[in-house]
Amino acid sequence: MVVGAVMLQGGRGRIDGLADSKLLTPARREELYAEIVERAYAWSAIVIPCHDIDRIGLHRCNITGMRRALAALDKRPAYVLSDGFPVPGLDVPGLAMIKGDQAAACVAAASIIAKVTRDRIMVALHERYPEYGFDVHKGYVTRAHGKALTMHGPCAEHRFSYVNVGRALRNNGDVVLEEEAEGDLPGEDRTEGARA
Repeated sequence: MVVGAVMLQGGRGRIDGLADSKLLTPARREELYAEIVERAYAWSAIVIPCHDIDRIGLHRCNITGMRRALAALDKRPAYVLSDGFPVPGLDVPGLAMIKGDQAAACVAAASIIAKVTRDRIMVALHERYPEYGFDVHKGYVTRAHGKALTMHGPCAEHRFSYVNVGRALRNNGDVVLEEEAEGDLPGEDRTEGARA
């Protein structure tokens, strides 16, 4: 999981095309990433290792990651917008925004920073674990990834607390793709961020 934080000067119009990272093509995300890094007042990207998610849970890792991403900024924000849920314990005021990456430029920018960083990590993981196709699915649950889990079992980079990875271990590779309603799956895109 990657958590991003971005401080922008001005509104959405300053960087044309900012949107929810999941609504953009990979090429457009890369273009916007470069522009955000160049023009942001401050930005950070924090990587939360899979074993932390297994140990303390996804939500707690999101909160911790948001705090760490804010602390990593070169500048201190006066106000924080967070995507989806509040971040308790900050020393500045903040507002949680449902679908914030569709409403606020800084939230959209942080979403792009986090997603591009995560995609680059997945491509690098493909070099170590080519049998899983991380460079193609980028961590999303796909049939091809399910088949790879069946054939090879999980690698050290999988989230063992997730339903289909745990099932692959228990059933000697009999993987069934789960519906989202059963909980977080190992490939769900969880590039959350706190935005300043």
